[in-house]
Amino acid sequence: MTETKTTNKTLPIHILPLLLHAAGCFVSFPAGTAALAAAPQDINRLIDAMCIVESGGMAHAVGDSGSAVGILQIHPVVVRDVNRILGREAFLLRDRLDPAKSRMMCWVYLSHYGGSIEQMARKWNGGPNGHKKPATLAYWRKVKRVLYGEG
Repeated sequence: MTETKTTNKTLPIHILPLLLHAAGCFVSFPAGTAALAAAPQDINRLIDAMCIVESGGMAHAVGDSGSAVGILQIHPVVVRDVNRILGREAFLLRDRLDPAKSRMMCWVYLSHYGGSIEQMARKWNGGPNGHKKPATLAYWRKVKRVLYGEG
């Protein structure tokens, strides 16, 4: 049996628009879309940290009784929301098991809802208003430990 080695590589920020374009996703966010308070490289680091918190970096992780899957533990509602943001069915449910496509979905979601690094992490965990929910503070503490090495 051949052993396959997998590595978690950060998606270079300058590649994302090209990948989205190649996938037929033409991202233009409507007026009133939240502004990003973080630099693109910081968002990449945030996504890296969330991959570790969500799945331990395992691309085929399954959680939440089977409804959240993949490296970022994406629920079907997030796939639908990202497709709504993009204005077309750019992603399918099975794309949640593809780390690169999961990262793209996360990028679209975070770019659309915006905010600081903390707000984006909490929105990923608790939905578009997750940054206002006390229940997402524990998730943010986990992400922060991975991201900054602090509690």
